[in-house]
Amino acid sequence: MKIEQIYTGCLAQGAYYIESEGEAAVIDPLREIEPYLQRAEKSGAKIKYVLETHFHADFVSGHLDLAEASGAKIVFGPNASPSFAAHIARDAEELKVGKLTFQVLHTPGHTMESTCYLLKDENGKDHAIFTGDTLFIGDVGRPDLAQKSDLSQEDLAGYLFDSLRNKIMPLADEVIVYPAHGAGSACGKNMSKETSDTLGHQKQVNYALRADMSKAEFTKEVITGLMPPPSYFPLNVKMNKEGYDNINEVLARGTQALSPEAFDAAANETGALILDTRAPQVFAQGFIPNAINIGIDGSFAPWVGTLITDIKQPILLVTELGREQEVVTRLARVGYDYAIGYLDGGFEAWQNAGKEIDTIESIDADELANRQAQNPDLRILDVRKISEFDSEHVINAENVALDYINQTMAMVKKDQTYHVHCAGGYRSMIFISILKARGYENLIDIKGGFGAMKASQKFQITDYVCPSTML
Repeated sequence: MKIEQIYTGCLAQGAYYIESEGEAAVIDPLREIEPYLQRAEKSGAKIKYVLETHFHADFVSGHLDLAEASGAKIVFGPNASPSFAAHIARDAEELKVGKLTFQVLHTPGHTMESTCYLLKDENGKDHAIFTGDTLFIGDVGRPDLAQKSDLSQEDLAGYLFDSLRNKIMPLADEVIVYPAHGAGSACGKNMSKETSDTLGHQKQVNYALRADMSKAEFTKEVITGLMPPPSYFPLNVKMNKEGYDNINEVLARGTQALSPEAFDAAANETGALILDTRAPQVFAQGFIPNAINIGIDGSFAPWVGTLITDIKQPILLVTELGREQEVVTRLARVGYDYAIGYLDGGFEAWQNAGKEIDTIESIDADELANRQAQNPDLRILDVRKISEFDSEHVINAENVALDYINQTMAMVKKDQTYHVHCAGGYRSMIFISILKARGYENLIDIKGGFGAMKASQKFQITDYVCPSTML
């Protein structure tokens, strides 16, 4: 028996490859399918099933392409109604993979089709459970993401309570829990950084699995503190349920090399968004006017999904040399399939062509402290999440979270100068680039963000929990 967790950090997502006696199953695969095909080929195994725990909201699954490439059968649990051929399994149905058995456990709550797969070894002993978004390490799935449902989040929380107590908690303590996500995913609110655990330990430490918890208590705790989901979530559900372009077509379209002249012409003719994925401080030193910076070496895909509201938006790319395909792939993971090319030779080629460039002023924490000493009314803008700001922030800083920039940017005054920071410098550059593309010229970035400001010991910091302020 071989069990491999294939974890993708930027999405905090776990896919799984399970193999026995020349047969394999893949659970919740990502859009790019080559890693799964290569694993099977290396072992001489045939992928028999692609098991989906539910219609994912935070990423586009690779089930369609993987089934086409491997001949595997796509499996969903009860209540699923995809627009393509799939096996809709019955509750308690068993699926054989070599000497292993997967038992289907219908666990509605996160969504009504949510399903876990209980893996039994060759002796029929329960070994592991693949819980999707039903049970995480330290948390459970949020009950407010079901699409076009007549059920309230309280109704779904009630289903989730019953699913956990009737289907999962009765299992043996030594059963290993393999969830679909870890810390950083928006599919829960309190996930652990660990990506697997024993069920017994989760019964001890996971707030949602307390034995003495009533359904009313569970419902209150699960729905309290939920933030609105990113706008791309329902669009990803739709793609996972109804289908999408083949990943090879998406890659071919997005990795077209464009000269500076062709890139410029495409931007003007198509109205494409220019997405620059270089590091924030590299971007600040020079970029194409109106380009948006979301660095590839960060939580790239979730921020793209949060901030680019049109999933069919044509996108032109400026990347580090050699990373073009990686960027297109990571866009496709969250359903942004309309990258139409990249700048051949990168930003240097744009400069060498004598094209117009723009810059962003970026200063360190010490320089900010000097400026604040000379001007006590200097405005500091904190673009971290509201919860981060409420936990700890620079006194007199104003909070406009990047998460809601499309709703709140009008509160930033164009005739005011703001010194902008996040936790470490990634989000502040995104924030400034978006506003700069919309005509805001008086935004200055703070290198290293709040971490650098706190370390400098030159700023008054409060950890008083208070309501976040808006401009």
